[in-house]
Amino acid sequence: MIAAAVTADPRWAVVRARDARADGRFVYSVKTTGVYCRPSCPSRPARPENVAFHDTAAAAERAGFRPCKRCRPEQPPPAERAADQVAALCRLIEASEELPTIAELARHMGLSSSHTRRVFKAVTGLTPRAYAAAHRRRRVRDELQTTATITEALYEAGYGSSGRFYEDADAALGMTPTEYRAGGPALSIRFAVGECSLGSILVAASDRGVCAILLGDDPEELVHDLERRFPRATLVGADPGFESLVAKVVGLVEAPGGAPGGEPGGEPGAGVSLPLDIRGTAFQQRVWTALTKIPAGTTATYAEIAAAIGAPKAVRAVAQACAANHLAVAIPCHRVVRTDGRLSGYRWGVARKRALLRRESGGEPAEARR
Repeated sequence: MIAAAVTADPRWAVVRARDARADGRFVYSVKTTGVYCRPSCPSRPARPENVAFHDTAAAAERAGFRPCKRCRPEQPPPAERAADQVAALCRLIEASEELPTIAELARHMGLSSSHTRRVFKAVTGLTPRAYAAAHRRRRVRDELQTTATITEALYEAGYGSSGRFYEDADAALGMTPTEYRAGGPALSIRFAVGECSLGSILVAASDRGVCAILLGDDPEELVHDLERRFPRATLVGADPGFESLVAKVVGLVEAPGGAPGGEPGGEPGAGVSLPLDIRGTAFQQRVWTALTKIPAGTTATYAEIAAAIGAPKAVRAVAQACAANHLAVAIPCHRVVRTDGRLSGYRWGVARKRALLRRESGGEPAEARR
């Protein structure tokens, strides 16, 4: 009877699968060994008649069990510990005048250099050097708004020389420093407004790629939205050569299972059809990269995306990053749903989100796919 009750419990299947996603949700104890473990414990599976489930480590210890020395269930889950360690490294990088070497970061973590680099990238989606570059770029954008001269801004942001700064200026600002201080007046953006099955659609592109895909009911309001996003840029009505790009974007709306583009901030991958000009914070780019990995026809929750980027407590920040996405369908934030499977939080309307998911799932209601 005891074994049957245990095997009928959904948590037993989780333990058998050693599913690390369940770590922190419950623990299980084994009466023959007197220990309790996290669901992902690599120890040899126990017989079900010897297993009991507990909501917390404290509850298991009150029942007389001691923590397993292999999986350390009394400690935070490995993903959470790694996130805390990497957060400390991020603060160290941000406070340093010069980028610490990987060996220095490894000593700070008490790990090897290779493991430190691997953990850092797993949590942030960036290497330590790329994170430092993203932080420095963010600082220079802020400094250019407040300092008296460009030279002062670049040194305040941590650039050791003007040569290094100007080499990095295009990636940091998307334009020259002088243009940025002036609000980007030299930035030229081509755009076109058309119609698709979901209503009006605006597609805009800079020289670097598609920078906005907006959906709505009012074409004029979509243009105003683009103007608010790029207040100093020169907006140019698209020429006939732009029509092929617009057709590709409309194709993503009508058949949203296609490959939209490369990972944000990374090199384009196989099947790329749209060069994307994606500007965002390092955290937003981590979220957007995770979104591009959700297979068409499926969904993920905000909590699952947070866990996937190594920040399980950042569910609200993930939702905000999804809301900040201005590349509809190309960055598929429509595939993110609430924990209970319900649809919410789509900036272009829940009805459009539902329609996109139904198309990807072959006409089946989106909620039924969960």
